[in-house]
Amino acid sequence: MGKAIVASLGFMAIVVAIPLAIVLATAQHESSKCAAPQMNLAALPQLQPGATSPLSQSGTRTFPIAADQYTLTQHFRGDAHRGVDLAATDGTQIYAAADGNVVDAGPASGFGQWIVVDSLDMAGTKFSTVYGHMWEHGLHVKTGDTVRAGQHIADVGNNADSSGPHLHFEVWQGGRTNGQAIDPEGWLTGAAAPTPDAPSTPGPLSTACPDGFGTPGGQLAAGTVPPELEMWYRQAGSLCPQISASLLAAQGKQESGFRRGLTSPDGAEGLAQFMPSTATSIDPLDGQPYVIDADHDGQASVREDGDAIIGQGRYMCALAAVIDRWKASGEVQGDTAALALGAYNAGEGAVHDSHGIPNQIPRHFTETQPYITAILSDEPNFRAAGASGEFVPNPSSPKGTQIVAASRQWLGTPYVWGGGGPQGPSNGGLDCSGLTSAAVFAATGISLPRTSEEQWTVGEEIPIDQVQPGDLLFGEWSGGRPGHVAIATGGGQMIHAPQTGEVVKEAPIQSGMKARRVS
Repeated sequence: MGKAIVASLGFMAIVVAIPLAIVLATAQHESSKCAAPQMNLAALPQLQPGATSPLSQSGTRTFPIAADQYTLTQHFRGDAHRGVDLAATDGTQIYAAADGNVVDAGPASGFGQWIVVDSLDMAGTKFSTVYGHMWEHGLHVKTGDTVRAGQHIADVGNNADSSGPHLHFEVWQGGRTNGQAIDPEGWLTGAAAPTPDAPSTPGPLSTACPDGFGTPGGQLAAGTVPPELEMWYRQAGSLCPQISASLLAAQGKQESGFRRGLTSPDGAEGLAQFMPSTATSIDPLDGQPYVIDADHDGQASVREDGDAIIGQGRYMCALAAVIDRWKASGEVQGDTAALALGAYNAGEGAVHDSHGIPNQIPRHFTETQPYITAILSDEPNFRAAGASGEFVPNPSSPKGTQIVAASRQWLGTPYVWGGGGPQGPSNGGLDCSGLTSAAVFAATGISLPRTSEEQWTVGEEIPIDQVQPGDLLFGEWSGGRPGHVAIATGGGQMIHAPQTGEVVKEAPIQSGMKARRVS
């Protein structure tokens, strides 16, 4: 059991006529404790196919980029491309397409940085708009902000899986997580032109429903936790970018199996197994106790569902904040989420003194390290497909094409020796075989061996002049063994994780490489 031991935390006119815009969503929860978001519903577009927009004369829908500042380079193609691409100069202003709440603003796999806005249409139907590929310095709102149509929320970038500066723009009917991506082009007819230099000052923190249907709270797959706990895990997973709802749910399963009323031999209590002293300790991020009266029943208690789970999220976010500071100063190394789990179980001091995963006393090896491994291994079981902008396999598409698509989500990821595997990056990055292992598993479900030498034994060798996208390429041969592996992308190119100090990138196929087909 994790005891949540506390120590002090020091802490995007179609080229002819129609420009594009996209709208993102904010959810209404059915609970009587959750009021509908306080936003101008009449200002939001109806997402009904073929309908005439009631906003065509209102001027409250706004194109995300001014018409004379972009070129439409990619159309909506369903699962193959869930939005539209608007090419523009790096730094071009991006505007909110509709009123809504920012449910995520920060890092996202494949997007570099993104913004997800949750909204409601006039009928109270939820929808989401997504803005991707910005640089970190190009974000002008943060998670929790309220935005208005036409507000300057970001600047065009060229981050992550991007071949040039552009805004990737999506609209999700029903919400980013559980809804359906729709073609944004038709929904922008009649939208207003943005006003350059519109104010970018965010509105106040929304009092909208706590569960959310976008991300990061939307990262929780529906039906994976008891229904009465789902809204709380979604809200807790929206508190900071480092800690997702799916991670908290996996942690909750490990801590208590979602059973109430438990007390551990060490005195840890409730769903999140809080030590009483930790529950009442002050969160340095806001000056309140970790466990607060989240359900508004008049008392804060580790034995109440909402209070415990929100407290769990608050504490994990505080731990993540101090761990990120230690990582920046070189005091610790490792994945922030893994280290936060270690600190939750063994105390932040154990992470600091171990310069990473706790390894100082026998209990760190018998309890803490298995605790971290179990939660990280179980977390994908709680995660909604595509909830983090990640690649989602399409059974009707060729396997090789999907391997390439999967690998592109990690463009720009740092090279880390020993990093990665079927689960994706680890320790903050990927090495060459970690990348191939992650991409092949994401696209096909095939688990490759860990090293390039071992991966050379999988599948069948293909003449290099017959290489197709998705085939593995092996190079840097020595003694009949490959020292490097990459993924063929077509046109004489490959994606690979080169070496320390570099990032995952696309490059020409190296001379002397051999190929194997594993799918």
